[in-house]
Amino acid sequence: MSGFFRRLLGIQRRPSVAPPGLTGKRLKHEPLRPGPPLAADELPRVAIVILNYNGEKHLDGCFESLRALDYPEERRAVVLVDNGSSDGSLTKMRDKHGWVRLEANDRNVGFSAGCNQGARAAGDVDVLAFLNNDMRVEPAFLRELVGPIVRGECAATTAKMLSWDGKRMNSAGGGMNFHGIGIQKGYEEAPRPEHDVPSRSLFACGGAMAVDRRVYFDAGGFDEDFFAYYEDVDLGWRLWVFGHEVHYVPGAVAYHHHSSTSRAFPVETVRLLQVRNPLLACFKNYDDPNLARVFPAALGLALRRTLLVSGLDDDSPYRIERHNLKDSGAVGRWLDKAKRSLVDDTVPIRRVAVADLIGLNDLLGNWGHWTRRRADVQARRRRPDEDIFQLFHKPLWCVEEEDAYRELHYGIARHFGIDTLFEGLTADGPEPNK
Repeated sequence: MSGFFRRLLGIQRRPSVAPPGLTGKRLKHEPLRPGPPLAADELPRVAIVILNYNGEKHLDGCFESLRALDYPEERRAVVLVDNGSSDGSLTKMRDKHGWVRLEANDRNVGFSAGCNQGARAAGDVDVLAFLNNDMRVEPAFLRELVGPIVRGECAATTAKMLSWDGKRMNSAGGGMNFHGIGIQKGYEEAPRPEHDVPSRSLFACGGAMAVDRRVYFDAGGFDEDFFAYYEDVDLGWRLWVFGHEVHYVPGAVAYHHHSSTSRAFPVETVRLLQVRNPLLACFKNYDDPNLARVFPAALGLALRRTLLVSGLDDDSPYRIERHNLKDSGAVGRWLDKAKRSLVDDTVPIRRVAVADLIGLNDLLGNWGHWTRRRADVQARRRRPDEDIFQLFHKPLWCVEEEDAYRELHYGIARHFGIDTLFEGLTADGPEPNK
């Protein structure tokens, strides 16, 4: 996670070590053995969908790399969905990249809806690819990314993502902790041989992925209620629930300007989505017994994080045991009550904490809607949770370093039996970078 998102989530950065008894046994994945490269006549018709919002400065690098793809032009199309940019993005696209199909919105409809719009506009293709506008790709990127899908090895793939200069990893596949906080494997690590091993992934990063078009639409595409962030975690998890697989393809290489669009928005607007959407993904995709364990724990941890960023450092005014009012008679009590009624009864609270509360209420205050959405997913379940849990990677990862939060995190995992759900399912290596 970038420094921007550490500040967004109120997270300090220091080594994270789980208490004894909660690390679990080390996970040993069955290795993938991808088939041979695709022959020219096996290459599918692909549409690459790119979403743009005031990303004019990134467009040349992205589309110049797409022009250089080692992929037949007649078998690939590129669709750019512009979400109401005001920075000259559309003018640049028309002047310099007229070969790209444009879908122009008059407002920002969000990442999820914009990608779904681009997918529909792509027409009758075999595979959909999604790419962030702040990416550039290697020439073999698309061939490598679609290969496992065409060979029937999986329904969706995710690319190897590096920093723009190639010196650090951005993603080598995805996982998450038990209450939905996403993990980009390898993030901020120096590239190493283990990042070049094909593997199963809980989800495909929405910034560099491919998916069978029929599967994508059959599964419902990206959930537009999410607007942005974690829609890829939700989709990948849902695909596994529905019986499909998602694979990490290290031969498909992309370079990324991390979080360049996020910084353009007020921090509290991003914070709301980052708090709400992991909870929504958990609510939709866990089965009934496991949701009964995880949901109260997830709510408790979310509320604790809200308090940590609230800015309320002194709780003594709210503690009745710390008030020692002398009995001054009926007149005195009346005067004290009148005096208090004249005092402003509001207190300052940080905007990010308010965003947290609104995000939580988006689920709790719309219970009927989300229980129906959940029922739709669960009715199509083809794979048990236990077969998916090994893909979480670090299910007991604690995202906060504050001592009381860590005590709550591990204590609540024990209390609700969450530790037993993930026993033996902790992957090798250090805790994820944030």
